[in-house]
Amino acid sequence: MKLWQKEGVDTESTAVASEIENFTVGRDREMDLYLAPFDVLGNLAHAQMLETIGLLTSDELRALQTELKQIYAQIQAGQFVIEDGIEDVHSQVELMLTRALGDVGKKIHSGRSRNDQVLVDMKLFTRDRLWAVAEATQRVFDQLISRSEQHKNDLLPGYTHLQIAMPSSFGLWFGAYAEALSDDMLTLQTAYRLANRNPLGSGAGYGSSFPLNRSLTTELLGFEGMHVNVVYAQMSRGKTEQTALNALATVAATLSRMAMDICLYNSQNFGFLTLPDALTTGSSIMPHKKNPDVAELLRAKTNRMKALPMEVTMVLSNLPSGYHRDMQILKEILMPAFDDLLDCLHITGFMLEHLQVKPNLLDDPKYDLLFSVERVNELVLQGVPFREAYRIVGKEIAEHSYEPPRQLHHTHEGSIGNLQNDLIISQMQQAIAGFGAERAQEAATRLLTR
Repeated sequence: MKLWQKEGVDTESTAVASEIENFTVGRDREMDLYLAPFDVLGNLAHAQMLETIGLLTSDELRALQTELKQIYAQIQAGQFVIEDGIEDVHSQVELMLTRALGDVGKKIHSGRSRNDQVLVDMKLFTRDRLWAVAEATQRVFDQLISRSEQHKNDLLPGYTHLQIAMPSSFGLWFGAYAEALSDDMLTLQTAYRLANRNPLGSGAGYGSSFPLNRSLTTELLGFEGMHVNVVYAQMSRGKTEQTALNALATVAATLSRMAMDICLYNSQNFGFLTLPDALTTGSSIMPHKKNPDVAELLRAKTNRMKALPMEVTMVLSNLPSGYHRDMQILKEILMPAFDDLLDCLHITGFMLEHLQVKPNLLDDPKYDLLFSVERVNELVLQGVPFREAYRIVGKEIAEHSYEPPRQLHHTHEGSIGNLQNDLIISQMQQAIAGFGAERAQEAATRLLTR
């Protein structure tokens, strides 16, 4: 029996043909394995609330809690499966409860629709995965800050229009990507907080005549608040996924740009850094080649992630309010994206740990023109008006009388001589603190141990 199937109806006449069922169910059973632990948490909170409004006795609640915790343990041990013929994770969990507890197991669905059950599972899953991405992003951030400090005195050519422009440093380069990730953390925080609202109790989108205590389930599941309007709770399906994917795409864009820099800087024409053999491959015919395949694949994988928010946009295009089966497809877009980005963050961390910076790059005469602005500023400090100093240095370059002043005196905040990484660290700490993830973790622990 499916959750929506009517008792006593001739199943031969209502059974969906196998090819139609394969089409409508699609990859849902596969994707639902991601949701299994969160479905149990949602059931634990819902059951506790049902007991407070008299729809479960205290003995029934205890029996359900015991059985749900056993199912959770099976999930954690990798022993949970969605059986053949079972439509989704929600049906599987309810079936297991009914097998163990009979009619008591059937009571778990009181005051709830599969719509809000899916919604709460998706919210809990998305909240959990966004925090995992935030933690992984912070680890890469910490590595970037560490390497920025380590190489703050190693100068690097700065480019505009892919032409040498002004002196930079590896301290600035590593630090720039660290600050980019601190900004990206704000987008992750926004997505997390949108996912951190409780839709449970909205039913099929129009509430329930039972006196459900939605504030209680909000507290039990560690949500920051609830989606108040039950119609909007259903409308948040899709918006939550799109906002999460926008956040993932923002992090991916930062990693992609860094990967592109690494590919350039590793090439012979630039020669700014060296990748270890583990991160490169050779050529089948050119014995000298050390191709930056890991950085190239990182670039490709993260570039691909930038398209995912648009996929959600297209699925949701022109949908009216209320639930529509179209939204099932969103799982296939969202869920693997977390795994992909976590893999990319992990390999980025490995690459940052092992790449080697080449020192004394700017000693090469081909970088003499990088110091032209230093020469202009030198004249300005001697009292020459800037425009006149600019003209003088231009003439020196044209007449080959220009001598690069290689002593740098950059002291303002965020410059070569004053990285101010402590301010960037503070920004990241504030962004992380804004998640309030401890509340969610403590709530899950209480549900599973009470």
